[in-house]
Amino acid sequence: MRFISMVLVLLGISLWGSLSSCNKQVILSKAHLEFSTDTLVFDTVFTTVGSTTKALKIYNKDQKSLKIDAIELMGGAQSVFRLNIDGVPTDLQEDFILEAQDSLFIFVEVTLNSNGGNQPLIIEDSIRFRTNGKDQFVKLAAWGQDAYFHYTNFQASIFDLNEGVWPNDKPHVIYGAAIVDSSKTLTIPAGTKVHLHKNAIFYVYKGALQIEGELGNEVVFQGDRLEQDYQDVSGQYYGIYFHEALPSSINYAILKNGTSGVHLYSEDPSNTGYTLELTNTQIYNEARYGVFIYAGARVKAENCLISHNGTHSLLVLQGGSFNFNHCDLLGYGASTNPAVGISNYFTNYQLNETYVSNIDEGILKNCVIDGNLKTELAIDTIQMAGVVLNFDFSYSLFKSEQTYTDSFYGNNIFWNKASGFNNPSERDFTFALNSFLSNNGIASSVFNDIVGQARNNPPDIGAYEF
Repeated sequence: MRFISMVLVLLGISLWGSLSSCNKQVILSKAHLEFSTDTLVFDTVFTTVGSTTKALKIYNKDQKSLKIDAIELMGGAQSVFRLNIDGVPTDLQEDFILEAQDSLFIFVEVTLNSNGGNQPLIIEDSIRFRTNGKDQFVKLAAWGQDAYFHYTNFQASIFDLNEGVWPNDKPHVIYGAAIVDSSKTLTIPAGTKVHLHKNAIFYVYKGALQIEGELGNEVVFQGDRLEQDYQDVSGQYYGIYFHEALPSSINYAILKNGTSGVHLYSEDPSNTGYTLELTNTQIYNEARYGVFIYAGARVKAENCLISHNGTHSLLVLQGGSFNFNHCDLLGYGASTNPAVGISNYFTNYQLNETYVSNIDEGILKNCVIDGNLKTELAIDTIQMAGVVLNFDFSYSLFKSEQTYTDSFYGNNIFWNKASGFNNPSERDFTFALNSFLSNNGIASSVFNDIVGQARNNPPDIGAYEF
């Protein structure tokens, strides 16, 4: 019995020790948090359009675990900001342990309410962190902009139809599509900013579009994400699509970061002139094409700068007409295709059919075709009875491994001469006086260059005059 009693006593001591060990007090840090930034800024967010997600990182750099009494969005449920704390969407997280030398991400988004105003607005809030009786704050700030919104849902038969003159006091934001319908005309005045949401399109259906930008007050087409991370992301929307359009014009515009700058399919049969007159315009960083002429559309372009596009800066497919004077048609992007591709046919391999059309007018005058590739001009045509191919290339600089002697190239094609652009990687296509482009053009009705500089006689080749 005495032995058994002793065993029970020892067992009790052992159990007490084990329980004491389980209830051992954790020693917490008396330090405070550190943050990846003291202010999280969203710049610029359109009202009713959600922002991208931004990350805030908090750190416990102490050697001991740190208890966070509360992480709180001060605006609470009424705030335009939203938090995701450690994977949980919430505006309040309490009694959270952040281990020694550990960190935690908090993700923040914002959606601003429309205020009906024309001027940008600033919305602010903050996140409070309470540790060891001390409050620390990280500020949240969003620059907002109200806008005119255009919404089309083809499947639901909801159409945003436009004519007349767009106001330019606020940006225009397009979801789905903005449409210029048959026989209608829309004018977009100088200074208008047009922002297209993912996959959106500006659709001119048998109507007419007149973009009337001015030097220093251009009309700009781009995506609706204005954060810095999206400044050079191509393919954010489709582009401007002309379907059998009436005569249209684009002057002093900047078209960037879409899929196709302008895409033209055929034209209205009643047209006696060009489908589109494109002047003093920059088109760049499109995922596919700068200008795409398809199936008979006709384009006249002057003083245009088209570069850094994913497939071609200019593509002519299944015929059409083009008259380009003082234009830079350039590669310099990541594309492995020539800057300019011209073909009078298209093959539908599913139907095993080839469609051949005319190129009634194919003029390249005072133009530069250049880029990173050894060949930046590709022409592929089918010649047959009744098919018209009317090319006229002159006073232009072309980059090509193979030089050609066809009569339409004339005697004033400058093969593989150095353009001498100042900084193509940064889209600076001005040049020094000793560039081969200087004074090697021929005078025409284009009296000023893309930035309003008077042209000499003889003028420089390309969009700029030195």
